[in-house]
Amino acid sequence: MTNSPSSNPCIDDLAPEPAKTGRSAWLAVGSIAVGTFAMVSTEFMPIGLLTDIARGLNVSDGTAGLMITMPGVLAAFAGPALIVASGRLDRRTVLIALTTLLIASNLLAAFAPNFATMLVARLMLGLCVGGFWTFAPAAATQLVPDASKARAMSLVLAGVSAATVLGVPAGSFLGTLFGWRASFAVTGALAAAVLLVQLWLLPAIPPVRAIGARDLLTPLTRRMAQVGLLAVLFFIAGHFAAYTYLKPLLQQVFGLAPNSVSTLLLVYGAVGFVGTFLGGSLVARSVRGTTLLAALMLATALLLSTVIGSGFVPGAVVVVIWGVAFGLIPVALTGWMMEAVPDAPEAGQALLVSGFQVAIASGALIGGVTVDNHGISSAMVLSGVLVLVAALIVGTLGRARGGAALATSSAE
Repeated sequence: MTNSPSSNPCIDDLAPEPAKTGRSAWLAVGSIAVGTFAMVSTEFMPIGLLTDIARGLNVSDGTAGLMITMPGVLAAFAGPALIVASGRLDRRTVLIALTTLLIASNLLAAFAPNFATMLVARLMLGLCVGGFWTFAPAAATQLVPDASKARAMSLVLAGVSAATVLGVPAGSFLGTLFGWRASFAVTGALAAAVLLVQLWLLPAIPPVRAIGARDLLTPLTRRMAQVGLLAVLFFIAGHFAAYTYLKPLLQQVFGLAPNSVSTLLLVYGAVGFVGTFLGGSLVARSVRGTTLLAALMLATALLLSTVIGSGFVPGAVVVVIWGVAFGLIPVALTGWMMEAVPDAPEAGQALLVSGFQVAIASGALIGGVTVDNHGISSAMVLSGVLVLVAALIVGTLGRARGGAALATSSAE
């Protein structure tokens, strides 16, 4: 998911003195951004390679969906747990440890002899996902002076956004050319390059104080935050119950060849960027309206996939609507939590990240069971219904003030 500059756990609790400015500082920020890109790409890479990995490791497509479920479950708890457990530990040390773990996860996946080993690699990744979401954006702002903090944050979040919408098609493209193991090997090599830059350029990043578990509970006392978290569970579970099986959908339901599948996955990534930038403007006007629009578009794409027929053009129609909707989703939900908990944005986003990961894991699991027992089209219908429930929650319970707060924040 994509966060905003004010949506990071402990961003205001880190030491206020920035590192020296100049090329080295921005290279260090860039290393965090690229590291985050590699992490999120690794998280979602099995979606574009799912059928290939399933065949290579002799498991069903539904069972292979555990590669999304397992790290999601662990990441849901890892982020809040790591921020409390890390205490006053230097964030440089934490980031380097997470990058090292990311390298190990990718290499283990690349050489996995069986599915059990692959799941171990994915559990290692779960720790990385929770940790990076918690520490990376806040650490990046410590590397530059106050006037450049927003720019540094934007660079890191651009890495996250790029990975979310491009990681799957890029991994699928590499997998088509060289095999799925090469995709993990390349991502591991990218993470290794990031580690070298971090070892060279990251300065000490000490926190001012330790974050307590009680600090993370504030959003649970706010009605609109509760509504937002409830909507997230249905929204994201519905999305990932279908998204995990996007490649099999294009192959089996739309009857597309591997090259056509790779092309549409690239289209998905491109229109996802459009949705992300469009979402930034729409959220400033109405968080609730943008969230409702994203839900209705996504539900339309999912349900349409079961009746529109086969072939490249019908597949492209579904992919374009789906991609734009997905680009809107993280922006809209992040904006929702910013408005719901304006006095404690870090805590709100920490719980939002956990909610996302629980929903991702649940959705992938539900989708896997449905695919194995009833087929891909049934999974699309179930996913569409779940997203419509989220739309109902937003439309009936989500009445709050409009986007003025976000517009003001954006102006600042």
